[in-house]
Amino acid sequence: MLKLGGYINIVISIAHIVGLFWADKMFEVTGIGNEMTKIAQTHSSLPYLLTIFVSVVFFIFGLYGLSANNKFRKLPFLKPVVFVIAGIYLLRGIGELIFDLEKQQANQFMEIAYSLIAVFIGLLYLIGGLQLEKAKSEKITNA
Repeated sequence: MLKLGGYINIVISIAHIVGLFWADKMFEVTGIGNEMTKIAQTHSSLPYLLTIFVSVVFFIFGLYGLSANNKFRKLPFLKPVVFVIAGIYLLRGIGELIFDLEKQQANQFMEIAYSLIAVFIGLLYLIGGLQLEKAKSEKITNA
């Protein structure tokens, strides 16, 4: 579970960086075009910097997923961070899903799809984190 979640986050991170080559189109497809246009009015580089920051966050989430699955060195605060990542994704996914179902807009399908993807990734991290806890308690019991 965590390995899959980790790799998905790394792919999302890379997609953000690659998407910067077509930033206007990427912002439009993801539904944040208007917001990024407003941010660009403050400074033209802010949408790009914000996207790079978000990409780094996704990459770190990916590393934590891989670390929890022993595919990468052990990172600090591994178990709590895995559950925090799960919570972030689940809150984003479920909260946005509830909000999207209440409003009627033309691009609602994509927003619902992004919310369901977030819930899926959140569940990967939650279930993976619970499996880590179970494995730890079994290890302690058998010791």
